[in-house]
Amino acid sequence: MKRITEDAISAFMNGDDFKRGNTEVYTWADSTLNMKGSVLLLHGHTIATLDADGLFITLAGWASKTTKERLNGLPNVHIVQKNTEWFLNGELWDGSLIKVDVDKARKNQSAQAEEARKKFNVEW
Repeated sequence: MKRITEDAISAFMNGDDFKRGNTEVYTWADSTLNMKGSVLLLHGHTIATLDADGLFITLAGWASKTTKERLNGLPNVHIVQKNTEWFLNGELWDGSLIKVDVDKARKNQSAQAEEARKKFNVEW
């Protein structure tokens, strides 16, 4: 994974603003509604949003290697292209806006960490 993707996704998931090259993350907050969120942009096009409703991704009409690279940095997102077809987490995907289960990814990461801890007998 490219460093720009790592930095952008870290900012996106942590609610921090970020801008480098063609990639930008901005955060927003509405104190009246007690809501906040993050938006990930590539070349000025929104490709991911994260807020109280969850994580949503899209190709935003740009089925490019760079779009795939940025989105694959997100938790529980695994995009591959076979010939001209795109697959999201093993399912055929047309690139339209879709919700991704972030909680599942966090649980999987926690389970993997616990498994590694037991395997190597490490105390946290």
